[in-house]
Amino acid sequence: MESPIILLHSSASSARQWQRTIEAVPLRFDARTVEFHGHGAQPAWNGSAPMNLADEARLVESLLEKLGSSHLVGHSYGGAVALKVAMRRPDLVRSVVAYEPVLFALLRDDPASWREIRSVFAVAEGMRQRLAHGQALDAAQQFIDFWSGPGAWSSLSAERRAGFAARAAAVVRQFDALFNDAMSARDLAHLRMPLLVLSGTHTVPAARRIVQLVAAAQPMARCVALERLGHMGPVTHPPAFNQRLIEFLNSLPDLPRR
Repeated sequence: MESPIILLHSSASSARQWQRTIEAVPLRFDARTVEFHGHGAQPAWNGSAPMNLADEARLVESLLEKLGSSHLVGHSYGGAVALKVAMRRPDLVRSVVAYEPVLFALLRDDPASWREIRSVFAVAEGMRQRLAHGQALDAAQQFIDFWSGPGAWSSLSAERRAGFAARAAAVVRQFDALFNDAMSARDLAHLRMPLLVLSGTHTVPAARRIVQLVAAAQPMARCVALERLGHMGPVTHPPAFNQRLIEFLNSLPDLPRR
């Protein structure tokens, strides 16, 4: 029997980031993808109220309800959404693999993480101001260089820069959804499905701190740091990420699907 896996991409990305992962997972796993509002083929958010993390979670939950219980795999923003779904619909989530989930609410609620949350706020506000002045390329550059390191933007082709710029407004909505979410360390402590949290040893301080807070909140989670990987590890080093993902999936008991 096939075991569904739902792959959730990072901010400013799309389902295309998972192509090498889809090719790598064993055939007994039915790999699917979901794209978030304003990314890939998914229309931009057009609700009457500001978008929240539950609005993104519902995109995943609609697929879960069709497939039945599934494994969730998320990178960065996708990891945060995966954990949100796991909290909302634990009956349909068999396991979660999250690479550096950007649960900014954990930083917000932790007095010792003020430096990290301030750095993230600065990126979001800088992007918002640049977009207000019609500077979508500059907004996208700030985002890319924060997560991938100074100079990352300059290495991109003009086509890729334009694609990131087109998604910059959607990325700011995602920042706001994360900042305003009520998810807490106590919520994480209540998760009972298998959880693997991956990170890179060369990541940014905010992502590293979030992983530490997740580990403290959920001691049953397996937390693994991958050598020489940064925040974009699943994209820049898919073999290393895929190996850990497959090892984790193969270690899970073959539970009947609900």
